[in-house]
Amino acid sequence: MVTSKINMNNLENVLESLNSRTLKVCIVGIGRIGLPTALSFAKSGLKTIGVDINENLIKTIDSGNFPLKDEPGYDKIFDEVMKNKLFSVTTKIEDAVPNSDLIVLSLPTPMDENNIPDYSALRNVATKLSTLLSPNSLVIVESTIEPGFIEDEMVSIISNSGRLIVEQNFFIGVCPENANPGEILHDFTSLPRLVGGINPNITKIIQLIYNFVFSVELIEMPNCKTANAVKLTTNVFRDINIAFVSELALMFEKLGIDTMKVLEAAKAKYNFQVHYPGAGVGGPCLPINSYQLLNTARRIGVKLSLIESGRLINEAMPDHVIELTIDAFNESKVPIEKSKILIMGISYKPNVKDVQLSPAKNIIKKFQNLGSDVHIYDPFFKSTEIFGIKVCDDFENILSEMDAVVIVTGHDEFKQIELTSFTKIKSKILIDSRGIIDPNHIKNKNLIFRGLGRGNF
Repeated sequence: MVTSKINMNNLENVLESLNSRTLKVCIVGIGRIGLPTALSFAKSGLKTIGVDINENLIKTIDSGNFPLKDEPGYDKIFDEVMKNKLFSVTTKIEDAVPNSDLIVLSLPTPMDENNIPDYSALRNVATKLSTLLSPNSLVIVESTIEPGFIEDEMVSIISNSGRLIVEQNFFIGVCPENANPGEILHDFTSLPRLVGGINPNITKIIQLIYNFVFSVELIEMPNCKTANAVKLTTNVFRDINIAFVSELALMFEKLGIDTMKVLEAAKAKYNFQVHYPGAGVGGPCLPINSYQLLNTARRIGVKLSLIESGRLINEAMPDHVIELTIDAFNESKVPIEKSKILIMGISYKPNVKDVQLSPAKNIIKKFQNLGSDVHIYDPFFKSTEIFGIKVCDDFENILSEMDAVVIVTGHDEFKQIELTSFTKIKSKILIDSRGIIDPNHIKNKNLIFRGLGRGNF
């Protein structure tokens, strides 16, 4: 094993290596967040290698094709760093880690079928680092993890072989990613980031590195677990507040109150941070982050009743979409069994190509269980098969065959659709779960309309 030429515990050594562009960087996990992270390091002039087990992804990148078409701006950065030979990729972690000074982990932390956070990817990589990591290297974990995971697990796994001792010949810290899919370049260049190291010196070194690459405000945390606690807090705050407005939306429907008008007026108050109701909360962050905190609480004997309730509310919202649709079918006198239903939008959030924990999957399954023939249109998945269904290329061509249209994801494209297009729907049923359509504009369109949280119909 070759000892790192740079002592990553020495501030002057690290600064010199940055200025001379001799610091060698390895990004493990080059998916939605990891790839833009790797490209950002490479763009700063640091030779960067990306590691991923996805062979197809590696082949795509090696062929010069940028895989994240829904991340504006990074296609140009990709072309630049590939041309300048500052970025390369491999599936072999054993070829990348020993020759790197800085190892950044951007690995998924999903949930299992019991909603327990799955850290197997991080644990597996940590096991490999115990034998592959060059002495004096620095490991930075960007993955969102529970408070204490670094101190309680990562350090002990990496030290397990007896070859490496934390704070003596290897160093570790965190800088949790802080970016929204579809807006990563903007967020990487404008949003503050949290930094926490295994000791104050490592915290300052991580600050030095990330300021060199990203030039954003870095908020110094006293340790790794505090930084991770802040990251979870910000995301769980959103999950709970979405649950809050979703629950209100259910009540306002019964009262004949338009929830969107309530929220638009409420946000005029200086201390009201607006969130919006919808068909449910998906993606790789909010649901998982809530369960990460719940898992921590369970482990230490604390009950987080509010977070539990928020999860139950958000997970029940797909059921309400089904209820609205059944109610509309009852009004139409058309049986939902053997009906044709078009789902518009399957991404977990607007304007990205990502179906991780998307509420659409649950909604589709429930319609199928009711005997409906479900079709899909999503501009980001045209001509592909998702959830066992072939996504159509042009929804307008099939509207006359559909009994109902259900808007599940609020893509910008859907906001531009002329309402007259929906009058082509065979049984005239239109369900909007994302507040795209103003009920006042739907009047006199000869449509049976239901809008989640929009009052009387």
